[in-house]
Formats: sequence, structure tokens, C-alpha cells
Amino acid sequence: MDWKIFVCKYNCTKLYGGRKPKEYKVAYALVLLSGGLDSYTTAALAMRQGFELYALTIFYHQRHHVEVEAAGKIACKLKVKKHLVLNLDILKAIGNSALTDAIAVPENRTDEQISAEIPVTYVPARNTIFLSYALAWAEVIGARDIFIGVNAVDYSGYPDCRPEFIEAFERMANLGTKAGVSNKPFTIRTPLIHLTKCEIIRQGYSAGCDYSLTVSCYQPDGAGRACGKCDSCCLRKKGFLEACIPDPTIYQK
Repeated sequence: MDWKIFVCKYNCTKLYGGRKPKEYKVAYALVLLSGGLDSYTTAALAMRQGFELYALTIFYHQRHHVEVEAAGKIACKLKVKKHLVLNLDILKAIGNSALTDAIAVPENRTDEQISAEIPVTYVPARNTIFLSYALAWAEVIGARDIFIGVNAVDYSGYPDCRPEFIEAFERMANLGTKAGVSNKPFTIRTPLIHLTKCEIIRQGYSAGCDYSLTVSCYQPDGAGRACGKCDSCCLRKKGFLEACIPDPTIYQK
């Protein structure tokens, strides 16, 4: 596993120069940036609150790895202070998910089917792992706020997207870190957790999000075009339709 600095090809990402920031002089926050619609909206809302952002993207060898490139473009757009891409192969190695293994991605499911059970696109312990890396980096840079774009309304039923999970992780973070036991507690911020996809899109749109930069599809083709059939595509299409905002996604024919 290697930490990497994502160098934006447009040369607009501000890279952190190696000096530790003075705590509490600037409101730093760390955002988990996947390259998808929800994480982009989360980052934009965090910036609106006045935070200076560090962005962490985790390449876990997912089949929709094009979203990592999307995350880089979003980081450039937002001019984050530093964007790190972590190459994490353990989730691919253990498999048992349609996103990391040779398992078919469900297609054309109804809202009722999507919410009926935890689907095969669930990645074991993904948000636990991602938040753990985010927590470690946040402690180093002096950020006390960690933003993650989980949602428990229009979602695929993943257990690590629920409020109960986030609350439990926050308690753990403040019990198991030097900062946490030194009266410098962490807060896991989830601004989208109780919003519908329609509401998320409207908030992001008003915050200036360019959703053409994002990738939501679980199985895009080689050109990055969305399938239009997976759960993520279905929820995205429905959200734009209900928000009465044009969907900039390029779909496969």
C-alpha cells in the first residue's frame, strides 16, 4: 500500500508543502472523495462552511476505477489543499463483492428491490477501513472534522452508511487516538445522511457542483460512459429527474 500525491494534470491543486499546519489557526477538514456525486457534494458543502479541505481518495481496485480520475478533477475544481490517493489492494484480494470480484452487478432493479436487502455490491467493511485511514491522516494534519458522503435514504442498504455506524465510529475515534483522549475530539460529519438523492443534487447544484465531473456507475465502459442499469445509475437518474435538473451523465447506448 502506497501513499501517493495526486498531481492534477491541470496544475491547479494546491499541494501541502510538508510543514505541519498550526492547529486551530485555520479550520482544516478532511473529506473522503471517491469521485462520485455524493462525495463531491459533501466536499462542496464543507467548503461552504468555511473549511480548508484535504481530500483522500482510496483506489481499492474497484471495477469502476475511472472514478479515481474523476476525484482528481474534482479536487482540482475545488482547489483542495492536498489530495492523496491511497492504493489499497486488500479489498480486491479478499473479494466477495461485485465491485471487486467476478460477480455480476445487479441491473434494472426497482426502488423496492434496491432497499429490500444488502446487495452483492456491498464491499466488506469498506467504510470502516476508509474512515480509519481518514482518521489517521486527520490526526496528523490537525483536522478535527472528517466529512463522508454516506446516505441512508436513497441508497443500496449498506450497513456502514447508517447513522448508528457513524456514531459508533466517532466514539471509537475519540477513544483510540492521541487527539481524542487529549481533549481534541474528532467529529464525523455526514451532511447528506438524511437527504434524498433529489435533495442532494439540488444542494450541490446551488453550491456550484459540476456533476459532469462525477462518476456514479458501478460498471462504466472503457470510455467512462455509464451503464444506466446498475443501482447507482438508477438512483442517480431518478435524483436528477425529481430535481428537475438536466442529468449531465453520458450513458451507453
